[in-house]
Amino acid sequence: MENDQFLPDLKKTSQDIEARLKFLSLSFMQMSFEPLAAQAATQGWSHVQYLEALAEGEAALRRDRSIQRRIRLARLPVIKTLEQFRWSWPTAINRAAVQNLFRLKFIDEKANIIFLGGVGLGKTHLATALGYAACLEGKSVLFATAVDVINTLSAAHASNRLKSEIKKYLAPAVLILDELGFLPIDKHGADLLFQIISLRYEQGSIIITSNRAFKHWPQIFNNDSTLTSAILDRLLHHAETVLIEGKSYRMKEQVEP
Repeated sequence: MENDQFLPDLKKTSQDIEARLKFLSLSFMQMSFEPLAAQAATQGWSHVQYLEALAEGEAALRRDRSIQRRIRLARLPVIKTLEQFRWSWPTAINRAAVQNLFRLKFIDEKANIIFLGGVGLGKTHLATALGYAACLEGKSVLFATAVDVINTLSAAHASNRLKSEIKKYLAPAVLILDELGFLPIDKHGADLLFQIISLRYEQGSIIITSNRAFKHWPQIFNNDSTLTSAILDRLLHHAETVLIEGKSYRMKEQVEP
């Protein structure tokens, strides 16, 4: 009889705990404190073991949410991994060097990575995979094509928002500039891109993909050799360049019998 009288108090206590955990935004604990309490009673856990299970579950949930948030903010076009890369397709690529990049030491060193090669050889795949790996390790990342960056900054400049817009490209630990050289850049666009590269110099990593060899980069930047030299000077001071050779993988079906 005494037990029956005590049950409503247990229920109220449980409801109070759930409400407080919800108020504290402890989602895992809110969902799991009762099931884990039952498991603790069955398996003879100590109070410390029970608390440890709750805390670890809450931490894991928050880690997962943090990773998903970083991936969302990175604006990666697709999720790619190193394991998905087709090493057999390029005729030349330094596999060991690429794999070493995925240790992500270059981020702490604020160094740059430049992938050079023709179209369809996996440059964007590797750049995106590095960005995804960085997100998983708690690093902030932002992906954008070079043309999109220039267009965004040009619009911001026209509306007197350039300073605040530039900050968006300086904030992440890793900035991925994709497809540099696929379209020509006028002088104004080249100047804007130079600002990003210059301000990130030794402050944050840049990953660049380009289909142009360095000797042809003046053609990218409106044939301005002085500006091109200044850009390369900052990019290559702390950088690793990965050359990829071969035919476009997207043309694979056409070139194979």
